[in-house]
Amino acid sequence: MDIELRHLRMVCAIAEAGSVTKAAASLGLAQPALTAQLQRIERTLGGQLFVRDRRGARPTPLGELVLARARVLLPAVKGLQDDAVRLAGFPDAMSRYRIGATNGPIVGGLVRRLAEAHPGAQVSTYASWSSAELTELLHAGRIDYAVVGCCGASVPSAGDGIVWRAVCVDAVGVLLSDRHRHAGKTEVDLAELATERWANAPGDGCFSDCFAAACARAGFTPSPALETDVSTCLDLVLAGSAVVLAQGTWRPVPGIVLVPLAGTPLTWRHLVGWLPSGVAADASQDVVAHAVAAYHETVDARPRYASWLAGHPGFGARAGTSALI
Repeated sequence: MDIELRHLRMVCAIAEAGSVTKAAASLGLAQPALTAQLQRIERTLGGQLFVRDRRGARPTPLGELVLARARVLLPAVKGLQDDAVRLAGFPDAMSRYRIGATNGPIVGGLVRRLAEAHPGAQVSTYASWSSAELTELLHAGRIDYAVVGCCGASVPSAGDGIVWRAVCVDAVGVLLSDRHRHAGKTEVDLAELATERWANAPGDGCFSDCFAAACARAGFTPSPALETDVSTCLDLVLAGSAVVLAQGTWRPVPGIVLVPLAGTPLTWRHLVGWLPSGVAADASQDVVAHAVAAYHETVDARPRYASWLAGHPGFGARAGTSALI
């Protein structure tokens, strides 16, 4: 049997999942079928690629060698395919749109709009809390676009060589239980929240530092935050155990209200990033336009925030904002 690209993709999938069973699910294969295929690959290469035990699948030295070569070959072949499409005169002909994204309001609408605009293309997503991870995936050729959130005017710290386009600038507000003493306010001063317990989801940007600086300007030091997943953050808010910072486009949740912070001491931007060459770069204007349209749809579904934006012209969609390198 000759080793083919699909075999290398299978080996990479097993290594990334850490389990043959999980890799089979991600590839859409039955676990016995992937196991049999792995055994044929190992016979062809002359040795075991993974040690499999109760902890999952770990690469052997031979497996590490194969993975190292595969992680060079697969992006190179993808780049060849993209360049061939562009050279053939079809700069907008993307066969797939691989979107990597941190938590944010526009991904659902972006995926739907791309699928409708390009019915023959495959649209897939990869979720991560880490902007740095997504930029690494861009450089590795494993995603085409990264959709990330960043505090203030910052860009992802690992984003060298990536083009970033701002989709929107949102004010940051605070999520409160609807029984909270400040829940009925139009805006709340950050200083009025000095005694609150805070919770947040993990991230790798400068937001925690910017929040601490905003609190210092308001005259207090916040209590150490409870770091947990988004769902648990909401549970804490509903229970009245903590308050959570969130962008104005946050999805409404029964029992929780989002109150803007007076004076907008914190802001949040959503960015779309891509590498400056290849088919993804050629199609980037179309993707950004769909992202901006998805943002408008999100705002339209949140009339309270739409009303706030109408009185704050410095915030909202950023169609046409120049690229950031």
